[in-house]
Amino acid sequence: MASAQSFVPTIKNNTQLHYVCKLHGQTRALTLTSKITAEALVFNLDTRDVNSNIVTKSEALKNGNALSYNQGEYAPVLNLKTNETFFMISQSAYQDLVKNNRFIYNNTTYILDQNTDKNTVAIEGKQVDALHVIAQIDETEMWIIKNPEFPLICKITKNPLGINWTLVKIVDK
Repeated sequence: MASAQSFVPTIKNNTQLHYVCKLHGQTRALTLTSKITAEALVFNLDTRDVNSNIVTKSEALKNGNALSYNQGEYAPVLNLKTNETFFMISQSAYQDLVKNNRFIYNNTTYILDQNTDKNTVAIEGKQVDALHVIAQIDETEMWIIKNPEFPLICKITKNPLGINWTLVKIVDK
């Protein structure tokens, strides 16, 4: 009999994050390949003939307070604003969540859901150690990986923008 294993995914150079995204009623596969430098975290986004480098500056990784939902369709290289992150929350927002059971992102307060029984996320059959949060002003739900360095959002549901995603596979190259 196999026991459930819980794990915390990490990001290294050339880590591939495979997501299934629901965008305004359409489903598409999306791959993010990471490149880490002292100045930024760059995700090479590859989906449906769109290939773009999304650049999250180190300042945003530390103290960002807004999530970019850009899909890479506007530029081969997209430099996010100094307060924007991509597919993750900032380290300071993560610390607020751990310390205060809440954080604010995009002017929305997200509250930690204490009911962990019904809120599990699995990647390739392995349960992910994640925090489940619910927005106070709408029904948006997020599952954030318990990784203070790179707090990836592994799943979003009920997003009023019509952009939801689920992390389905991680490959370290």
